[in-house]
Amino acid sequence: MAALEYWLWLSSCGLSVRAKAALLHRFGDAEQIFFAPSGAFEKLEGVTPKEAQRLEERNLRRAHEIAGACAQQGLEMLTLQDAAYPARLRNIFSPPVVLYVKGKLPPVDSSVAIAVVGTRAASLYGRKMARDLAYQMAKSGALILSGLTKGIDAEAAQGALLADGSVIGVLGTPHEAEQGQLARSVAAWGALISEYPPGTRHQNSAFRERNRITAGLSLGVLAVEAPEKSGTHLFVEEAAAQGKEIFAVPGNADAQSSAGTLLMLKEGAKLATCGWDVLGEFARVYPGSLHRTEQLHAPEAPKPEPDAQAPKPKTEPPALDKKSAKGYIDLKQQLSELSEDALRVIAAMEAEPAHVDDIVERSQLPVSKVLTQLTILQVKGYVQRLPGQRYERKITKK
Repeated sequence: MAALEYWLWLSSCGLSVRAKAALLHRFGDAEQIFFAPSGAFEKLEGVTPKEAQRLEERNLRRAHEIAGACAQQGLEMLTLQDAAYPARLRNIFSPPVVLYVKGKLPPVDSSVAIAVVGTRAASLYGRKMARDLAYQMAKSGALILSGLTKGIDAEAAQGALLADGSVIGVLGTPHEAEQGQLARSVAAWGALISEYPPGTRHQNSAFRERNRITAGLSLGVLAVEAPEKSGTHLFVEEAAAQGKEIFAVPGNADAQSSAGTLLMLKEGAKLATCGWDVLGEFARVYPGSLHRTEQLHAPEAPKPEPDAQAPKPKTEPPALDKKSAKGYIDLKQQLSELSEDALRVIAAMEAEPAHVDDIVERSQLPVSKVLTQLTILQVKGYVQRLPGQRYERKITKK
C-alpha cells in the first residue's frame, strides 16, 4: 500500500476542510503529516484541539479497513498525488485528499464539464428544462455533473444518461449510503465520486462541502430552477468564487420556485434557454470537443400501454406457441439508438421474464457487460427488474 495508507489515514481522521488545507500547506503530503513531530498539530492554525488529538493517535488500522472496504465495493482510490486525479480539482482551495470512485472517471480536464443544479422541489417546467438541457449538452459532447439529489439534479443526470453522454455524480455521502437506481446507472455509464471513505458517518456539512468539489470539476454552472434562499444559491456563490461561468434558466416572474434563478440573472448570470447557450461560451476554447446539435428534447421513457397496467380476466386458455410474438414490432427498429451490446441483451430476453444467467448465456457477452447494459436499459425504460435477478423487457404492440 505504501504511501496510499497515509492518504487513507488522513482522509479518515474526521478533519474539516480547513484543517486538511492547513496540514497540507504546512507539511506537503499525507506521509509527512503522519510522521510530523509530536505536538506539531496543536499550534497549527486551522486545526482544532480535537482534530490535533485524532491526528496524534497515528493509527493506520482504519486506513487498512478502508482499503478492504473499497476492494469489496469496487471503488478506485485516487489521491492528490495520483496522475489521474483531475487537475481542475487539485487547484481549488482544500481539494479532497482522496477521491473514492465507482465506475470509470471521464477525462475531466479535457472536457467541457457543466454542473447542473437546482431545487429539490422542482416544478414540472423545471424538471423538463433540466432534463432537456442536460440531454442537449451531453449530445453536444459536454460532461454533465450532478449531485443526484431529487429534483433538478436527478433530472439532469437522467437527461445525460438518455443522451448516452458522459456524467459524473458527486456524492455528499460515502458510496454505500447511496443505493438508488440512478446512482447505479451513473456508475455504470460514467462515474460516482465521493471524498468520504466507506463507513463514514453522515455530517450536516457534507453537502456544503460537496459543492466545492462539483464546482471545482466544472467549467460552468447551469442553475435551472431555485427559490431565492436555497442551497442552489450557496452552490452558485461557491462556483463564482472559484471563477466559474454562471448560467441560469428563466422562469415565471411570479413563481417562488424561480425567484432565485431570476435574481441570478439580474446579478449577471448568463441566460440559457437551450444547451448551446451554455456550451457556445466554451466552443472556441475547446475546439473539436463540442458539436452543436439542434434543440432536442430528451425522449420520454417508454411506458406500458394502459391495458398492460393490470392483468385482464382470462376468457380462454393462453396460447402456448410463440407465434403470438408476431404482434410485437421489430426490436432492432424500435431500439435503433441503442448500442450493439444493448441490442444483444434485449435479443437474449424471451417474451417472459429471464434470469440474468440465461441472458448472459444467450447473449454471449461477459457478465459485467450484461449487468451494465441491463442497468442502462432500465433507466431508458426498456427493461424492468423483477425479484430473483430476473428481467422483463418492455416492448409496445402494433
